[in-house]
Amino acid sequence: MFDIGMSELLIIGIVALIVVGPKDLPGMFRTLGRFTARAKSMAREFSRAMEAAADESGMKEASEALKGAANPKKFGLDKLNEAAETFEKWDPMKAPDGKAAPKTDTAQKDDLSPERADAAKKISEAAAKKATERKAAEAAASTEDAAQKTRDEA
Repeated sequence: MFDIGMSELLIIGIVALIVVGPKDLPGMFRTLGRFTARAKSMAREFSRAMEAAADESGMKEASEALKGAANPKKFGLDKLNEAAETFEKWDPMKAPDGKAAPKTDTAQKDDLSPERADAAKKISEAAAKKATERKAAEAAASTEDAAQKTRDEA
């Protein structure tokens, strides 16, 4: 409370002995002790009254709810974090057992009607043909660029 060391107390005691006198010094300390005890009891009573008022107004429950909201385990954030980690580690190309997922073409052919299977096969063949044409065009363009560079260098 007060930052008073032993040397300060000794000086205060000597000054009190000189000012008050040796006869009245015990009475003065007794009165000072009663005053200090009364002040401490009033402070304790005030503190209890404030705690009781806070309990009646629901402040304690609000404080506990706020502490619970700040705690991730009570609020359920730990499960949310686990779900987020699982989602981040999820690989759509792998089956749940960790093995590579089967190709969608074979899985779809078994489930499709014959007309839809034929349509899917035609679409797949057309996509493959377009991809082959695109790769051939890219290869031709790259060889043409290389030939142009050699002409420019010469």
